[in-house]
Amino acid sequence: MTGQMTGLAALLSHWTRHKVQAAMLLLGLALATALWTGVQAINAEARASYDFAASSMAQDRLPRLVADRITLADYVALRRAGWPVSPVIEGETVIGGHTLRLIGIEPLTLPPGERLDVGIADFLAGSGVILSAAPLDDARARRAELPPGIAVTDIGVAAQMLGLDISYLLLTQDDPMQDRPAPAGYARILPHTTDLSQLTESFHLNLAAFGYLAFGVGLFIVHSAIGLAFEQRRAIFCTLRALGLSARALTGLLLAELLAFALVAGVAGVALGWLIAGALLPDVASTLRGLYGAEVGAELTLRPVWWLSGLGIAVMGMLASAGQSLWRLWRMPPLAPARPRAWARESARAMRWQALAGALLLGLAAGALAAGLPAVPGLWAGFGVLAGLLVGSALILPMLLAFLTRAGQRLSREAVTQWFWADTRQQLPGLSLALMALLLALAANIGVGTMVGSFRTTFTAWIDQRLAADLYVEAADEADSARLLDWLGARAVALPMIWTTDGGIEVVGMVDHPLFRRAWPLLRALPDPWARLDAGDVFVNEQLALRRHLSPGDRVEQGVIAGIYPDYGNPMPQVILSYDRHRARYPLPVLRHALITDIPAAAIRAAFPRMVVQDCAAIREASVAVFERTFAVTAALNVLTLGVAALAIFASLLTLSSLRLPQVAPVWAMGLRRGRLAWLELLRTLALAGLVWVLALPVGLALAWVLLAVVNVEAFGWRLPMQLFPGEWLRLGGLSLLAAGLAAALPVYRLARIAPAELLKVFAHER
Repeated sequence: MTGQMTGLAALLSHWTRHKVQAAMLLLGLALATALWTGVQAINAEARASYDFAASSMAQDRLPRLVADRITLADYVALRRAGWPVSPVIEGETVIGGHTLRLIGIEPLTLPPGERLDVGIADFLAGSGVILSAAPLDDARARRAELPPGIAVTDIGVAAQMLGLDISYLLLTQDDPMQDRPAPAGYARILPHTTDLSQLTESFHLNLAAFGYLAFGVGLFIVHSAIGLAFEQRRAIFCTLRALGLSARALTGLLLAELLAFALVAGVAGVALGWLIAGALLPDVASTLRGLYGAEVGAELTLRPVWWLSGLGIAVMGMLASAGQSLWRLWRMPPLAPARPRAWARESARAMRWQALAGALLLGLAAGALAAGLPAVPGLWAGFGVLAGLLVGSALILPMLLAFLTRAGQRLSREAVTQWFWADTRQQLPGLSLALMALLLALAANIGVGTMVGSFRTTFTAWIDQRLAADLYVEAADEADSARLLDWLGARAVALPMIWTTDGGIEVVGMVDHPLFRRAWPLLRALPDPWARLDAGDVFVNEQLALRRHLSPGDRVEQGVIAGIYPDYGNPMPQVILSYDRHRARYPLPVLRHALITDIPAAAIRAAFPRMVVQDCAAIREASVAVFERTFAVTAALNVLTLGVAALAIFASLLTLSSLRLPQVAPVWAMGLRRGRLAWLELLRTLALAGLVWVLALPVGLALAWVLLAVVNVEAFGWRLPMQLFPGEWLRLGGLSLLAAGLAAALPVYRLARIAPAELLKVFAHER
């Protein structure tokens, strides 16, 4: 035991002499853990909100009866006829300065198991009670465990506050009359077959993928720091083995040391991940609300599921990073670590093997794409291809750089230039991990930037075409809608817009008008599609067509498909019927209209205060805002990933600076000044960063193509044309050179200022 404690003290003494290297090891693992934990915290918070909403709100998962208008007398008549219905009034209102979705219920007829956690007498007494998750400045308000953005009250209170009739009637799940047709004048609407957690799973899977990418890039710092620390301590390993410490005991001591580092870095990473998640959660919540209608709280809850997993992933990351070094130490003879180039020869062999593995992964990814991903459809197949592409490219990078530097040496004529390229190739084993991290970060930035740029260009052009009317109005009820049409008279063309959700599919009713013919582009269609729509055929959006592998001429439940249209920004499948067919199938009030008019929006708002009036610019601004927030998180993770890659280069250069003295000292002794050597070191770093940027371009573009053609189709349901942005590539290349230059600044400064006596020690002591 005493010998092991002495060995542990000898091993730890390395970190007391190399405090910056220890800090880089802890910082690298902490950053990797923080980025991964931050994403997990966001996903855990969102999924908890979905589960809570699904368990607490019945109206979104029960079938319902809808009609053009439902009065109290209609409800009573249905109850007397034996229909097990419960009335709901629903609308948006402002309470205490908060805009909320107010739901009025009749607690005595709610389906079994859906009773509120409040006494019936309290709920119905006096002026009523308004339940909400957020505190409201209203005497009737009470805090309750409800989804964010929702308020629940008695149906009588809701009718007074909203001024509406019954919105719809819930049917209990054990309805004995469920096989009978709906009563005359009513339509039965099926509940959503896909809950929020399923609908948003693709978004969270995309987010998790970027979290894993950032974690992997951070682990390159850890792997590099551990490998170089093993190289620096080879003499200590030799001494301890010579003194009788077994390979098993030495490996165990190193493992205990690494686990201690992992726990310290894990705690710091979880704390930092909390801050990152808190900063990104509002953007994620806004995206989920805008794209999916999912309400996620903007406040983060400390959940054991993600902070325990953060500590676990830190330990796993440390073990994965140190596994290769520990295995080498276990296998090498006792005196092998004392030989100066033993570890370098091991690294050269490893480089050849990893290049072979990289080529194999690239081949598998290309083969999967060529075969059309038949074995594992869906997002997992797309992410598998992305993993093969990125990991394979990273593994093959050192061999490509070795080939390029060897070519540079052969093309050089001057001795100093030849030494420069040869010495650069010799440094690749020590720098390869940092350069691989830079390749991944640059490829991710290029790929995601190309995807987002392609989406932005296509989306803005599409929405400018789609928003062809002058104004879009929505009335509070059918009486307001009728008064608006009378008030407009001949001064405007009012085109009705009506839709509902039936069985998880949005069903839209559309009139045949030149405005919609111009504004509704079709990707594929049968001849004369609009005439076919009037005759009883349907249009479907690209999401539904891709999900069910449909083409024009195929049939869906609502009819034969006459055309397929793009529907960017909508994750739901959608079907368009003619207006008359929709009205016959779903007797709903017509509250929305598209107006072709020169009447100012302010005039309509003044005449109808309860009317929602939006012009094209307002809708476009809101839609683009949702789009920008959709990719705000991935953009932030891209920036953080690039920063972590720069830190990896800094850590490698800083640690290698002391190990490079045996290579630099002979050249200095032959006449090269320290200043010129420093400039050559800086040029070497910039040259490697530039080469990595060049190699990252095809990888990033391949990544973008997979994202657009495979992952984006599976995740969101629409396909986008790929567009190129060379200006962004040049900007990213400049940023990579700047990051590499800043990372090399301190090691280069140290070399320029090193005392000649330190260089002379190389010749005085055997290295």
